Amino acid sequence: MAYRVLTINREFGSGGGRIAQTIAKWLGWKLLDRNIIDAIAYSAHVDADVVQHYDEHVDSWLRRLNQQAMRSAALAAGLELRDGTFFDAEQMVKITQKILEQAWTEGNCVIVGRASQCVLQHKADVYHVFVYAPLKERLLRLRTRLPKGTNIEERIRTVDGERAKYLQQYFGKSWCNPHLYDLMISSCEDEDATARVIQFAMTGQTQGRDQLVGVL
Repeated sequence: MAYRVLTINREFGSGGGRIAQTIAKWLGWKLLDRNIIDAIAYSAHVDADVVQHYDEHVDSWLRRLNQQAMRSAALAAGLELRDGTFFDAEQMVKITQKILEQAWTEGNCVIVGRASQCVLQHKADVYHVFVYAPLKERLLRLRTRLPKGTNIEERIRTVDGERAKYLQQYFGKSWCNPHLYDLMISSCEDEDATARVIQFAMTGQTQGRDQLVGVL
């Protein structure tokens, strides 16, 4: 199978985003990660900071209730609902799906997160990967990325929990369900080695084939 798209979903702190960036560079493919936020903002006519708030997040039940109440009140008053007027997590999911499907149509891209493993699950030419890592390695990585004084373990639980809830609420899938992925791999302490294994598993080729010895 000649794969045209790679999706990489990841535990927070596993290095999955950097691994995706590395593979995209090796393959000469487009990387879709944080630039998805800009694409959604442009499509929905809202500020990128608003979109960032909903990125792989689920609205609270109270916010969903308030949004529905505002929509109903606006319609009852005969007001026109313009695009972006009531932008919320559900709107973001719909727009994200369209963007991911368009990315698949164009091909040759690496997509990070955003439920791409569900949206493109039944596309035969898409390879799905889940990257995880031991907690101690995640703590080490995040110590250099997060502000000093951050409760890193709590942040890991929060981010991973939000990603899991996002997938469950909007797609009815378990984030760690192995049937969603072609490969689930631990990045351990070597992100480049992990990238080489993923590239080899998907294409049968790798950067520096001799470097793959001992990794598999």
